[in-house]
Amino acid sequence: MDIRRNLVRSIAAAVFGCAAPACAAQAGVREIPLSWPAPHRLMSALMEAPQAPVGDGMGGSHNGSTHEMVFVPEPAGGGATLVVSGQNYDSIARIAPDGRVRFVAMPPGSRPHGLGLDRDGLLWVTLEYAGRVVAFDRGGNRVRNVDVRLDCGACPDPINTHPHGLGVAADGRTIWVTGKATGTVSRIAADGSVATYALPTVGSLPIYIRPGPDPASPRGQAGRETMWVTELTGNAVAAISVGPGRRPRAAVREFPIPTPNSRPIAIERGPDGLMWFSEEAGGKVARVEPDGSIAEFAIPTPAGRPPMLLAALAFDAGGNLWVQQYVDHAHPDPNMADRLVRISGAVLKAPAAPLPPDAFTCFPVPTRDTVMHRIVAGPDGAMWFTELNADKAGRVDPNAPGTAC
Repeated sequence: MDIRRNLVRSIAAAVFGCAAPACAAQAGVREIPLSWPAPHRLMSALMEAPQAPVGDGMGGSHNGSTHEMVFVPEPAGGGATLVVSGQNYDSIARIAPDGRVRFVAMPPGSRPHGLGLDRDGLLWVTLEYAGRVVAFDRGGNRVRNVDVRLDCGACPDPINTHPHGLGVAADGRTIWVTGKATGTVSRIAADGSVATYALPTVGSLPIYIRPGPDPASPRGQAGRETMWVTELTGNAVAAISVGPGRRPRAAVREFPIPTPNSRPIAIERGPDGLMWFSEEAGGKVARVEPDGSIAEFAIPTPAGRPPMLLAALAFDAGGNLWVQQYVDHAHPDPNMADRLVRISGAVLKAPAAPLPPDAFTCFPVPTRDTVMHRIVAGPDGAMWFTELNADKAGRVDPNAPGTAC
């Protein structure tokens, strides 16, 4: 009870403002510890699946497992609940606007990861180790349970695609997930039917998936339903476009990344209508140009230390681009602070060339060895993020002064 009470206090303090020692704050950044239920940690260790594919993130051994996040609006203008997935804990956390926290158990061994909210208010969750995607209504009732495993006549069981990332199409109702183990993406139509499409590159490890423009349509025209995917080990991003129909055919186009072994992580559509992505090992953010070429922008690292890794990226309401940067566990010395990097909105029109130093503002986080994971713009105008290894969520004020990078 004391643990839960302290957790609620720390989250409420972080949401509404806090003073030491209630929570850690640094340069406009506040961190929220998430004490996931201990039984799920034990269960996770007992049910470890050795056949699972390598996950996204190069941060070495991970002691935590705080992953994706999404905001779910409360009824009657009651703010928004922050939902966070704790993959190895077989749970999701629901952090209410008033700071109350409720951990919701998922099926044992299912490993929830990807999160998304459709236009009907359903919360969708990928159960990566179960090969399923489930949806919950506003009351927390499970109302959808979709099997995205692949049939295999010569196999004793269906093949688990390991549904990892989740994205909602532009129509707000069609759900897409990445099949991390099989190099596929699956489309769940509004009627529950599933169509699965293979990416051209074998072993590409698709991670993130978001809606975006149809690369075959002139800029400014709607085109086909299109989702964009990062291929972690394929060193490319891909656009999957489908036509009408219950099980539509798909056209897949891959866009190779100029930097070798860049390990693209997150991809988002920018205010300019173009797709932007982060390169974990490449240390760059990049933009897919209308002609299909890729413009890359290097993120500075502190003087005197090896390159740092990047995690996810997101745009704020002012058009600034944020990316997570953290110390590589393979090169920990000197072990400087992990940080969030704000890139001026001028990058939207910048050519593929080094950006000036004043384009970057850095926001160090108090915790070391975070293994940054995801970042999103919150309904309060702040940027919210997760720290996979530290089992924390965080909030940064986009108007805070920050520091020079």
